[in-house]
Amino acid sequence: MILFDGKIFDTLMQDELIAKLPQVIDETYKDGLHLDPKDVIDACSTLARRVADGAFDDIVLPFMEKFGIGRDYLERMIYLFTAEGLTTKLNTELPPLGSDPDGIRRVRYPLGVLLHIAAGNFDVLPAYSVIEGLLAGNINILKPPMGDSGLSVKLLSELIDICPRLAPFIYVFDVPSTETASLVRLAEMSNGIAVWGGDQALEAARRLAPINTKIISWGHKLSFAYAELDCTDDSLKELARSICMTNQTLCSSCQGIFVDTTSDEELVEFGKRFYSVLSEVNSFSSPADYGMRAKNAINIYNEKLESESRYLEIFSGNGISVIVRPDSELDLSYMYRSVWVRKLPSSEIYTLRKHKSYLQTAAVLTSSDVKRSSVSELLANAGVVRITSGGTMSDTLPGEAHDGTYALREYTRIVEFRD
Repeated sequence: MILFDGKIFDTLMQDELIAKLPQVIDETYKDGLHLDPKDVIDACSTLARRVADGAFDDIVLPFMEKFGIGRDYLERMIYLFTAEGLTTKLNTELPPLGSDPDGIRRVRYPLGVLLHIAAGNFDVLPAYSVIEGLLAGNINILKPPMGDSGLSVKLLSELIDICPRLAPFIYVFDVPSTETASLVRLAEMSNGIAVWGGDQALEAARRLAPINTKIISWGHKLSFAYAELDCTDDSLKELARSICMTNQTLCSSCQGIFVDTTSDEELVEFGKRFYSVLSEVNSFSSPADYGMRAKNAINIYNEKLESESRYLEIFSGNGISVIVRPDSELDLSYMYRSVWVRKLPSSEIYTLRKHKSYLQTAAVLTSSDVKRSSVSELLANAGVVRITSGGTMSDTLPGEAHDGTYALREYTRIVEFRD
């Protein structure tokens, strides 16, 4: 489906509508390219209430089920669309600039036209990426991911119905990634491209974009927990609940646990301890997707057939697993309640630097406030951009940074007025 001029069109109209888009954008510029953030916030708040009341359950619930996301996480996402959530975000990310003593007046302006290339996970709804662009005053073109099932078009068209003034600032084209000619045309119209996805998506965007187009990367990230041997069972239970709630499908989800030890024996004992905790929490949680549990069962079976040099111990059963590995690598787990455990002495946390922009959230688990502070500092210096407790790794908050920076600042530019 396509959303153009506030109306929904069949994908067969794609070429015709993309051809018209430059002229339509020029008309919006001619009219002044001005969008009041209050209009965006009011419309989003109304939309949030409708989503919370179940008006879109026919589309939202299958989308949630696909990613194994529970209602509690959806409610947190809905809050981001509320007036309170968006006002907090706007005030945090775009505070007034004012004038300096030399009489230079600085004003934020939108980049202009933003192309959003959305990812196929649940980390941020594609519609929310567009709303960020709207808050910054931009014209927004969204390429939704495969499997979006019309959710983005439905939500954004509803937003326009609530506030028709938004129509010239929102366009959705369901362009397959293989249709490079159409994507190049959209990229050529854009002042910036916000890319949600991994390295391949980012590389593709760079190939599509003209040299003078800004690329804003919100790439796939890896998150983990860092545990001291003295951490409490309660902190491990909080981490296990987060793992079961998200099924490790978010960039902020815990993929595994680094343990502050050099001993293989201590590492295996810790793995056994966490498996016991995860088993208990899993028994009270909604089950993960059956297909993914079956896939993981095959993965674990293959692990056990491989050379034991790849792991020290594997604890598995009832759809969960903890794989104790002898190395200190950071990588993606099998997900869906399969967790790796590795040793990483605190004196070697700096080695995580090699993962550069892949680092996102780290939960620090320790009973010592002094140790928590020192480990947090080491993780931050290594490149981690969010440091939390085990239970709050995937909490979403208004005004929080995206991967270490503020989206609204990336989507604007500062214009200086001098006498």
